[in-house]
Amino acid sequence: MHARNKEEAGKEQARIERSALIVATVTSFMGPFMLSSVNIAMPAMEKDLQLNAVQLSWIATSYLLAMAVVLVPAGKLADIFGRKKLFAQGLFIYTVGSLLAVFAHAFLVLIVARIIQGVGSALFVTTGMAILTSIFPPEKRGKVIGVYVAAVYIGLSVGPFVGGLLAQHLGWRSIFFVMLPMGIASLYLTLHHLKGEWYGEPGQHFDIAGGLLYAVAILSVVYGVTRIPSALGFGLLAAGGVLFYIFIRQQLKAKFPVFEVQLFTTNKVFAFSSLAALLNYSATFAVTFLLSLYLQYVQGLSPQAAGTLLMAQPIVMAILSPFAGRLSDTIEPRLLATAGMLVTVIGVSLLTMLTPHTPLSLIVADLLLLGTGFALFSSPNMSAIMGAVEKRYYGLASGAVATMRLLGQMFSMALATVVLSIIVGEQSITPEIFGPFLRSVHIVYIFSAVFCLFGVYFSWFRGEVRP
Repeated sequence: MHARNKEEAGKEQARIERSALIVATVTSFMGPFMLSSVNIAMPAMEKDLQLNAVQLSWIATSYLLAMAVVLVPAGKLADIFGRKKLFAQGLFIYTVGSLLAVFAHAFLVLIVARIIQGVGSALFVTTGMAILTSIFPPEKRGKVIGVYVAAVYIGLSVGPFVGGLLAQHLGWRSIFFVMLPMGIASLYLTLHHLKGEWYGEPGQHFDIAGGLLYAVAILSVVYGVTRIPSALGFGLLAAGGVLFYIFIRQQLKAKFPVFEVQLFTTNKVFAFSSLAALLNYSATFAVTFLLSLYLQYVQGLSPQAAGTLLMAQPIVMAILSPFAGRLSDTIEPRLLATAGMLVTVIGVSLLTMLTPHTPLSLIVADLLLLGTGFALFSSPNMSAIMGAVEKRYYGLASGAVATMRLLGQMFSMALATVVLSIIVGEQSITPEIFGPFLRSVHIVYIFSAVFCLFGVYFSWFRGEVRP
């Protein structure tokens, strides 16, 4: 009887693990797919809703702002009230936002829908990783995180292609429509097959004052980055920095802080791994943006050809991430992540030598190299972060690293924008200014390589995850 009960318990645990991995993987695909596919559909939105350039930018910015504000507080709320509960609520909110976007016939309605989507996405992104880490034992953590990260890269790689097809043949609303069955199926699987609940610190109270202070600070920083290089942008960044300082001081005194600042001050592995993630995304997110411009303007490729060529990088990342994750279960994650960052340094450095006549085969080879570096870094680094904290902080840690990723992506784009605005200005990219444009690209890639070198330092000196 005892053996039978043990066998049944094992089967039930396997079903829970399988359900958790499926829903976490699907939701980790949804966010990046939506981001990359909506960017492709913006010309169609502009034409259909009669939008100007500023309004178009808000379609992306509103989603990012909503995510940035909610990510860290969501982690704390999940630790207090239950990670599965917040995950399910996030799926429901995201699906409602997608449904609203399908029927949006005015700019304001679409922006509201994007904000709702951003809030929902923040809830399930933060809690999805925390649930996986709660369910799977440490010896399987790297493997499942590798699958999770691979789904992110698959979403990024197929988003532009599928989004373009949908927008061209079925209209831009179809991109939001395909999110509905994914959201509904994930919600059903979560509620009916993902048994149990996972808490970090039940019984605590949420620090509302700290949450509001954090929200205003992160809003100032993220929106400020989108407004660089204007005076407003730099002013908002400065204000955000001051508010973050006040937030940290307030959190150190709070009885139930929104964010455990001591994770950064006393946990070297967590702090250095998080900083390595921030530097990695700060160095690399704008790489494909600039390469896309270079391939279309300088090399004369069509948007479809450029997009197809750029898919080389995320495809390699999607293939290698599960492998890198499995390796990190047996090899010290610090070694794999640092090796990945070093490969990335080499890949980004090679891009500083782009010329108008660089063979496309060399660019593809470099993208394959970058994809390898990203894959070796991302999964082991995430595994190191989640393995460096106690179970009660899983939600908080997941929200923190997602915020690092978002801030890094925003900073990377801001760097590219500032350099282009200083050297190229507001001119259209024509053959007459290919020289200044390429100089801008080289400068951004030099900065990116330097950021990666700092990332190598933090990755290597973080300490061992499994001493």
